[in-house]
Amino acid sequence: MPPIRASELGEYLYCRRAWWYRRRGVPAQNQRELSAGTRLHYAHNRSVLRSAALRAGAFLLLLAALVLLAVYWTAQWF
Repeated sequence: MPPIRASELGEYLYCRRAWWYRRRGVPAQNQRELSAGTRLHYAHNRSVLRSAALRAGAFLLLLAALVLLAVYWTAQWF
């Protein structure tokens, strides 16, 4: 019997019968829904990555603005 992977535990807890069928090699009957769900997850992943990149860019712009403000203030004193 092959070892049980950690990712299978979540599948087992969600639906024991689906886990059992997958372990026996029975193909799923809802392939269209599964592929639609996969596409949805990929689209969501892209939007999450895009928002993380925008957040990092905003942080860098804020940091640059603070540096420029510090340079401006120190130039005013000297």
